[in-house]
Amino acid sequence: MSIYIDPEIAVSLRGYEVPEKLGFGTAMAPVMFRAVWQDGCWSNGELIPYAPLTVDPAAKVLHYAQSCFEGMKAYRTEEGGAALFRPEMNAARMAYSAQRLCMPSVPESLFLDGVRVVTAHCTNLVPSNSGESLYLRPFLMGTQPDLTVSASNSYEFYVIASPSEAYHSGNMRLWIEREDARAAVGGTGDAKVGGNYASSLLSIGRLRERGYDQSLWLNPANRQNIDELSGMNFFAVIDGSLYTPALNGSILEGITRHSLIQLAKGLGYTVVERAVPIDELLEQIASGECSEAFACGTAAIISPISVIGDGGQEYSLPYTPGPVAEHLRQALLDIQEGRSEDTYDWMKAVEPVNS
Repeated sequence: MSIYIDPEIAVSLRGYEVPEKLGFGTAMAPVMFRAVWQDGCWSNGELIPYAPLTVDPAAKVLHYAQSCFEGMKAYRTEEGGAALFRPEMNAARMAYSAQRLCMPSVPESLFLDGVRVVTAHCTNLVPSNSGESLYLRPFLMGTQPDLTVSASNSYEFYVIASPSEAYHSGNMRLWIEREDARAAVGGTGDAKVGGNYASSLLSIGRLRERGYDQSLWLNPANRQNIDELSGMNFFAVIDGSLYTPALNGSILEGITRHSLIQLAKGLGYTVVERAVPIDELLEQIASGECSEAFACGTAAIISPISVIGDGGQEYSLPYTPGPVAEHLRQALLDIQEGRSEDTYDWMKAVEPVNS
């Protein structure tokens, strides 16, 4: 598929300066990719200057939340280029999310064209410090302007980017969310859609007033088993083995989660995927059987958990960060940043474009 490159792209890039303090997702790259679905087919993609979107006030995305997205990263390699981490898995997950919301799937070729062309033109914007990256946000939305409760007949696909630090650095304090639910089996819990994140915001607001960082969500069917954090998957080290909640229809299948399971097994750890009852875990923390816990995700990589709060009680983890979390984080970053051999074929090099 041919991609139209707007002549103003070179001007936009030449005039852009990467901020000294990056933050996460706040400094937007000056370019974006766009493609349109109309009359049953996708247009060719185009790389255009980053700018506000023009959306009709009656567009389906604004009223019925027909929108899904992905989070992924391009890392600077030891040679000074850039490489994407497992982009084909993001393409497949977006296709699944789109299907769940009755939207047309973005073909893998179009998805990969979008993330590659943005990365290629923004190679000079990829940060060089370990753990930093060019964060990429592909998203798809329904644009048909009418108020009937029905699927849109027109869609737009974009890829935007942001030179970023890790989403959450340092240790995290979790609060067990026993009142609300993030998403349910049969709903959109295992799809990456905006509504899942919107439903977590009230809980996040409450817990921050209490001095915590993230909600630890329980399965909505029984309110007993751990699902995930608001935007990350959960792991615990119990008697030396690595435990993570088994996918159950209300947990997002994280690409970092999938990668860490593979990586941990390759490093000799025993990995157990099963239901993890919250009360059982708290007992294991209190007894010392659970020595460490951490969350993982594309944006955060790995975030150690120092405390889990429940009602008026706090359960502190003895090792924060723990040796397993540190080992896995460094091993993953070494692959992503090109210091270790990529035996899993996870990294996809992108040829830079000099603008």
